[in-house]
Amino acid sequence: MPLTVKMRKGINKDHLTFLDAGRAAEDAGAAAVALHARTASEYYSGHADWSAIGELKQAVTSIPVLGNGDIWSAGDAVRMMDETGCDGVVVGRGCLGRPWLFGELAAALGPDASARRGSGSDQAPVVDATLGFVKDAFRRHAELLVEFFEDEDRGCKDIRKHVAWYFKGYPVGGELRAALARASTLQEIDDLLGTIGDAPYPGAGAEGQRGRAGSPKRTALPEGWLDSREIGEGVGDMMRGAETENDGG
Repeated sequence: MPLTVKMRKGINKDHLTFLDAGRAAEDAGAAAVALHARTASEYYSGHADWSAIGELKQAVTSIPVLGNGDIWSAGDAVRMMDETGCDGVVVGRGCLGRPWLFGELAAALGPDASARRGSGSDQAPVVDATLGFVKDAFRRHAELLVEFFEDEDRGCKDIRKHVAWYFKGYPVGGELRAALARASTLQEIDDLLGTIGDAPYPGAGAEGQRGRAGSPKRTALPEGWLDSREIGEGVGDMMRGAETENDGG
């Protein structure tokens, strides 16, 4: 089974490890490596340092290098690949409330887009995400969650966290958003969505950062972690113990 490795740049700006980690993964037989171009201490603040992805691509030459960080649109993915030379992208927060982003990425980066790739163009096909389109996507997402959990109440509760992401930038008032975030049945969702009219795609208002952001944070490390590049016996035992107590979720 192919194993891929995703990493950050390092602990903080004074402890950058991504080049060593990338080479280690390559030497160990990883199928690909991906870099979220922020340090652990940066968390999701500021802007991803795409230049680090280019550095990793230069250092790791026998397996694909994927870039991650601030991919909010297909155009961002095209620009990242053009600027860094990376082989592909990994999408995280950018798809929150925009599941059609993956279709846009396939159109922008697939075989039919070869003329676009290498041209330096940041243009990419986009879905005409009118408010009506977004309402339908939100409703379908809720329905799929109900099917997945085999429980209407649980599925409707899970979709609540997606309300703000789907309707970011659209003329959907706070009271209505709050009501959608309280709905416990698909019929309730249908009734609420039925009160929302259509509206054109709001452009920049619906784009950009979504999901977690915030400020840099202090990174917690095991005692003595930075004293040596080797893992001591005590730390090794602690890490192995943590693995056996964790289900991997």
